[in-house]
Amino acid sequence: VQLVESGGGLVHSGDSLRLSCAASGFRIDTAAMAWVRQAPGKGLQWVATIRQDGTFYHDSVRGRFTIDRDNEKNVVFLQMNGLQPDDTARYYCQYGTLSDSPRGQGTQVTVSS
Repeated sequence: VQLVESGGGLVHSGDSLRLSCAASGFRIDTAAMAWVRQAPGKGLQWVATIRQDGTFYHDSVRGRFTIDRDNEKNVVFLQMNGLQPDDTARYYCQYGTLSDSPRGQGTQVTVSS
């Protein structure tokens, strides 16, 4: 299992970013895939999950973030709109929804006010 995230960066409040997670070693359409994040000095926070029965979001991002996937390319995305300074964190793609599920190295998102 390998997960490689990309698409992070430094943006201003209100801007958008689209994160990508290229997966290998398994098919994403057979698994629950999630995005989690870790802000400086804080623990991991679940952000969103996509699985066969739908998509699910943390209350803090619902309506602003969208998780989707391209099964042919085996890539999971996180579209982030209306970014706020509180969204500043390292974002990780995760294979599964357990606390010890495999994750990638992450991509940094920094939102300035």
